[in-house]
Amino acid sequence: MSLALIFTRALDGLNARPVTVEVHLANGLPAFNLVGLPEAEVKESRERVRAALTVAGFEFPARRITVNLAPADLPKSSSHFDLPIAVGILAASGQLPRDTLAQYEFAGELGLSAELRQVRGAIALAKAASQDGRQLILPAESAPEGALYPGATVLSAPHLLAICRHFSQNQPLEAGRPPEVGASVSYPDMRDVRGQQQVKRALEIAAAGQHSLLMAGPPGTGKSMLAQRLPGLLPPLDIDDALEAAAVRSLTRAGMDPRQFGIRPYRSPHHTASAVALVGGGSNPQPGEISLAHHGILFMDELPEFDRKVLEVLREPLESGEVHISRANHSVTFPARFQLVAAMNPCPCGYFGHPTRACRCTPDQINRYKARLSGPFLDRIDLAVEVPAVNEATLMAAPDGESTVVIRERVIRAWNLARQRQGKSNAALTTAEIDRFCTPDEVARALLHTALQRLNLSARSFHRVLKIARTIADLTGTEQIRSDHVAEAIQYRRGLG
Repeated sequence: MSLALIFTRALDGLNARPVTVEVHLANGLPAFNLVGLPEAEVKESRERVRAALTVAGFEFPARRITVNLAPADLPKSSSHFDLPIAVGILAASGQLPRDTLAQYEFAGELGLSAELRQVRGAIALAKAASQDGRQLILPAESAPEGALYPGATVLSAPHLLAICRHFSQNQPLEAGRPPEVGASVSYPDMRDVRGQQQVKRALEIAAAGQHSLLMAGPPGTGKSMLAQRLPGLLPPLDIDDALEAAAVRSLTRAGMDPRQFGIRPYRSPHHTASAVALVGGGSNPQPGEISLAHHGILFMDELPEFDRKVLEVLREPLESGEVHISRANHSVTFPARFQLVAAMNPCPCGYFGHPTRACRCTPDQINRYKARLSGPFLDRIDLAVEVPAVNEATLMAAPDGESTVVIRERVIRAWNLARQRQGKSNAALTTAEIDRFCTPDEVARALLHTALQRLNLSARSFHRVLKIARTIADLTGTEQIRSDHVAEAIQYRRGLG
């Protein structure tokens, strides 16, 4: 029978949907037809496969070859279809035994010399193959990445000939081995930042509850330094979150470095970034900066300099933790549970309210500058804090305040309290969970009532105050939210207008 069925996957966001590569050889004029909604890089596989089989010493069938990528209504992109197509042709032409192929899935790009090159989405492919009880054959460069998924059987193949020897000459492929991970990461110390005790406190609260944070202050006051020290306050990723973050990075053309597995992402896009660069997109949708920051930090410096339309597209992901990208023929969902940390100047020249330098901006210019950030966008930020200029005496003094290690210990204790109580961070609590886990005492309730009346807080702001107060209570190790917790939480909301 001149028909072979090979199993592989098509990447659809973080999902790897099953695809059957059906290869049929028929009599007639030699031809090589590829059907099943292939995109340009998949159509080009015909030439790569033809050259690779010839150079490797196999016979390329001089027959009418039809390759169907089923299901036909699912768009197929990525060059990893080269390998399953080549294996299917070899099996259909009798050059490779077919009896055990159904136990395997294949993914790999073929070079013209039949060597196998790295592919995108190895973790997603390994996860899907493992759930269906199949072994996955990947290029040697991608096998360590795929082997990161627990329970997956990943085989490493450097060359097409190695795969053929595995099936026909009893020379098994080597198992892919995950690289050594969990190496200690050296983060900058919080003590390096002189003064700014209130901002350091806000960073501690943001780290403990995964709250978003906006810092406003003149140039050179340490806003970027403080943001760079936030990753050092966060606890390490657990295995599930680390796999999700790594799977998103592996979908990009740059791929992911398996040695960085388990390290929280820290992304800092330039203010000229487009909306597509930030949230993802393209004809073949790719994850954007907010998805690459999944379970990590997205730092946006010079926040008002970003195009307003770019900032507005962040509103939904900040609430839902995911981004939906729709195209004419399909839609893709990427996770985007990131922690937003932003910095801005108080005015265009940066020196409004500075104790020693005069501001050159008119009131109208200052209002237009601040109006670049819409009310609905600011309403979705949890904490806002002013970063004032530091005086000369503080700059010349010895380092003050607590180190990153000491603050991190408190953050981890608060983090563990939240996980034991509700299974998630305080920032991710729903309205029903806020009612259940963020109940203030009577004095705190009265203070909240007064704040609602005098500060005209929206319902979203009210819930954010409660979530911040919950985090402050966790940092002090108390179960009941008290009035001092609520007062401090309100203080961080006042800067958002």
